[in-house]
Amino acid sequence: MRKLFILALLALALAPAAARAQAPHEYAPIEEKTVNYKDWTYKRLNDGKEINLRTYAKGKKLVMVVYFAPWCGNWRNEMPVAAKLYDKYKDQGFDVIGISEYGTLDEVKACVGEKGAPYTVVTESEGREARDKTTHYGYRQTTGDTRRWGSPWNIFLIPSKLTKSGDVLVEKTFVVNGEIVEADADKFIREQLGLPAPPATTVNAALNASTPTPCEPLKAGDLKKP
Repeated sequence: MRKLFILALLALALAPAAARAQAPHEYAPIEEKTVNYKDWTYKRLNDGKEINLRTYAKGKKLVMVVYFAPWCGNWRNEMPVAAKLYDKYKDQGFDVIGISEYGTLDEVKACVGEKGAPYTVVTESEGREARDKTTHYGYRQTTGDTRRWGSPWNIFLIPSKLTKSGDVLVEKTFVVNGEIVEADADKFIREQLGLPAPPATTVNAALNASTPTPCEPLKAGDLKKP
């Protein structure tokens, strides 16, 4: 009996970490918002090379920039979806760039795994204390994202509509204040790439069924490689 009691206590202790690692979905719609999104240059995760967004976007039809915290369960939900969309449309002019926030480089590397993400990943901030000091935080305030950490946060850029010079790349574009709904994102991407609409599918009810959930940093040791 004592052994069963100890096992029960261990299960309760581990439950919060498991819940965060497999967080309930935090879906949000694709909406056009006014946001003065600026050009940036950040270091790439795998080799430290500086990546400039304006230069990187040249020659592409659509770029999805996704800001994420590596310890966030909601990002873990979206990560395979982002990879799937990238692999599906990368040859048609679509690209994805991940920007890590509020986590160390070791946490980011543990998040993407030994093989790394199939798309480019760069870093803006590396500590939790930067939560309200990043450009990511500023953009979220502008677009009405009231979540504490705002992970993931997605913004779509159409390179042909970007300014030719200056700090501001675009003043109005499409954003997702939460996880992307795969079916909606797929449809949007195809439209922007000029591809025919996919076959009609069952309406995804997940957006209406989802409930905002907290995305909080995990304790040391909670973050496991995928």
